[in-house]
Amino acid sequence: MILYSTEHKSPNVSLEEAIFRGLPPDNGLYMPTSIQPLPASFFETIQDRTLPEMAIAVCENLLGDSLSSEEIKKIIDQSMTFEAPIVSLEPGTEVLELFHGPSMAFKDFGARFMAAIMSHYLLKSKREIRILVATSGDTGGAVAQGFFNTPGISVTILYPTGKVSDIQEKQLTTLGGNVTALEIDGTFDDCQRLVKQAFLDEELRSAFDLASANSINISRLIPQSFYYFAAYAQAKKKGLNAPVVFSVPSGNFGNLSAGLMAYRMGLPVKAFVASCNENHPVADYLRTGEYNPVASVETLSNAMDVGSPSNFIRMRLLAGDEWSQVCEIIKGYYTNDQKTQEIMADVFARTDYVMCPHTAVAYDGLQQYATEYPGEITGILLSTAHYAKFLPTVEGTLGVSVPVPARLAELLDKTKKSIPMGTDFADFKAYLLQ
Repeated sequence: MILYSTEHKSPNVSLEEAIFRGLPPDNGLYMPTSIQPLPASFFETIQDRTLPEMAIAVCENLLGDSLSSEEIKKIIDQSMTFEAPIVSLEPGTEVLELFHGPSMAFKDFGARFMAAIMSHYLLKSKREIRILVATSGDTGGAVAQGFFNTPGISVTILYPTGKVSDIQEKQLTTLGGNVTALEIDGTFDDCQRLVKQAFLDEELRSAFDLASANSINISRLIPQSFYYFAAYAQAKKKGLNAPVVFSVPSGNFGNLSAGLMAYRMGLPVKAFVASCNENHPVADYLRTGEYNPVASVETLSNAMDVGSPSNFIRMRLLAGDEWSQVCEIIKGYYTNDQKTQEIMADVFARTDYVMCPHTAVAYDGLQQYATEYPGEITGILLSTAHYAKFLPTVEGTLGVSVPVPARLAELLDKTKKSIPMGTDFADFKAYLLQ
């Protein structure tokens, strides 16, 4: 697998270099030079495959000569140890539950795969690395769990103070060991900017082997494509033959970009819905052709509070680059907090299904799509996190107490350990160089 920079000012690199470098020197993003479709036979029998079997086939197709079949199988066996089931909500609407991993969020797919593939390369080279990651909620917990006590890797997580849920904060601040949390007095965009600057700073790069676990790292996107194939396979097994439309709750747009990678590999998809909250520059772009990043605003669906999505360029390139091509396959909608809560309450009253705020935004995006484009579809909305991670919002909205999984409940009694910091890069750099 050979990768290029979206800025086209840095040389092409191998998969290993792209994973450990994170960002190209020219501040672009790494993209595969080629994405080949899977054979038709793969889709003819896809309903008979397990998720790990699909993941192995996707990796063998996408990664080419970068890893042997035996190495790919070992990485998948280590990382893909949980399921991504689809649950029928109502006629024409399925929920793809992506919260059955260790941190109970979809980020587990990317974090665990990344930990496994990095560990594979580190054991061969006997190197040590330092991972920097910015989080608006679930990434931090998934990375903390995925890399905890992994030999040769230390992790520094940056998160915006007061802008993640209590459980999310406990997930990334209570492990200790090789995981350190920096509590930034700013927004997720500030955290992301600090991480990006660190990767471009020559003094830091000469002092450490730095790597990123954000969705700017291509190894995060590859495993996120797996569950799109798994969802399609389950829909096919259920006999749901109408065209598939995925509704993706979108913030930094790594998740939707992963879906587009699956689409480029031949996955039959009628459309992707970019379901946004009140941070919606991409939804506006899809409507108008004009992209204007803005400062993020705080919402109930906090993991999507991103005003300048890093993966916008990847999304655009994977969908065809030209706006006219992009908006053929991707439709964009947005939802405010009031509507989010109305949907959570309505769906619970009708079906007893409890949604987190992000899932509710995806549901509304799918409904808006169905209104604008009437016709029979198999709508699959991505549920990216367990509702219990947003307990005050969920219980306040529904007016009832909801059960909390034991692995989340036990976190509430733990003491967080974080280092407060401002948004000045000089302070962040000085901390790293201590």
